[in-house]
Amino acid sequence: MIEGSGGVFDVHVDGTQIWSKGDIGRFPEHNEVLDKIKGLAAKAK
Repeated sequence: MIEGSGGVFDVHVDGTQIWSKGDIGRFPEHNEVLDKIKGLAAKAK
């Protein structure tokens, strides 16, 4: 985890950005980040 400032909230998995509050304009809803991680895992199979 890397600390940010100014309300930055980015999530990266294995170097791939899966969520950015700056790009999307909001924090994720319940399970949105987990669902994206599960989607990446399913593609990797």
